[in-house]
Amino acid sequence: MTVSIFFEHVLDLLFPPRCPFCRALLQDYEKNLCRKCSSTLPSVPEAADSQSFRHIERCVSPLYYTGKVRESLLRYKFGGLRIYAKTYAVLMAERLEKRELSFDVITWVPLSAKRLRSRGYDQAKLLAVEIAKRYGAPCECLLIKATDTPPQSGTHSRRERESNIKGVYRPTALPLIRDRNILIVDDIVTTGSTLGECACVLKAAGAKSVSAVTVARSAN
Repeated sequence: MTVSIFFEHVLDLLFPPRCPFCRALLQDYEKNLCRKCSSTLPSVPEAADSQSFRHIERCVSPLYYTGKVRESLLRYKFGGLRIYAKTYAVLMAERLEKRELSFDVITWVPLSAKRLRSRGYDQAKLLAVEIAKRYGAPCECLLIKATDTPPQSGTHSRRERESNIKGVYRPTALPLIRDRNILIVDDIVTTGSTLGECACVLKAAGAKSVSAVTVARSAN
């Protein structure tokens, strides 16, 4: 038994794993979900799990942002429960595999430096890293958020959302962007304004195509 596996077992004894959606203790479990949530989560039907947005060829999301999914993502983003990223990434990767999306590099929608200092971690980056592990694909920081803006959740229309994030992202690592098919990762998509702005910046920097994956999408 390796040292890392040993410590995982110790942590499981001290802090038994819980379902990230209902927080039930997990004993005999699959994908880190309890059996009930495996069958009752508000899943997006496979036939409708792909959306298109400005500059985004395809955006895939396995879940609707409602009920237990919304509560779980709020705990993940604001409650420090980073461990949830592993379960979310499994669900996201399963949908990606069914869609057979082709990409060369994985990146994420970044937080501003101010928001990152306040939160202590970038929730989208954690998801991107976990998905990259499953694919054996490179995961690179291709964007920076140069301006701190109010949260998109505080806006009330598509126009407000687009205005809120217009021009705030900058490309980095240009050689890794040019002529690449890029998969961009985020936690939630509503109007697609943020993903679209990020994709616009990546394409202006020479990206060949940009697709996206999120944990959840708006139920509206």
